[in-house]
Amino acid sequence: MYSLLEKFILSKSDISPEKLEKITSFFIPVTTNRNEILLQYDQVCKYYYFINKGCIRLFTTTKDGADSSRYFAFEGNFATALPSFIDQKPAQEYLQTIEKSELLCITRRDFYYLVKTVPEFAKIYTEILELGFIIAQKRIYGFQGFDALDKVKWLIEYQPQLLLRVSNKMVASYLGISPSTLSRIKSKL
Repeated sequence: MYSLLEKFILSKSDISPEKLEKITSFFIPVTTNRNEILLQYDQVCKYYYFINKGCIRLFTTTKDGADSSRYFAFEGNFATALPSFIDQKPAQEYLQTIEKSELLCITRRDFYYLVKTVPEFAKIYTEILELGFIIAQKRIYGFQGFDALDKVKWLIEYQPQLLLRVSNKMVASYLGISPSTLSRIKSKL
């Protein structure tokens, strides 16, 4: 259950077996169903998740009730509602598993304990934040001035598994286009 997390940590840091065992001891296995909500809008986020199997989506809903997907995380990655996790204010988004998932969960308290006491874990956290920032920036700046076709091409280049594992409706909301437009473009590529 912890081998993928251990592999992730070892890929980011030269860490002793003792410290690796200490880190993993704070993570609790959680199994979820498809479309299970891990965090409701306006709840305070208390957990960080590592994905062993499955997919987590962060999304908001518009005033007319439509979903707007903001982020997807797959196996071997971390996910949380980061602003709420950091500042402990109500989340402005939902956290959901879109597939039956096997997760490793760590509480906020334990997470920050590891950040304070294990320098290698603090370094990994910094890398996670930096990577998330880079992906968000590429999406924001990449989408400025992009038409629907360019957005789909961007997705194929930078996040191809979204098109393979996520519904057209969710992918379209992530790209800011209609599901029918996405279907039409995919059929031409």
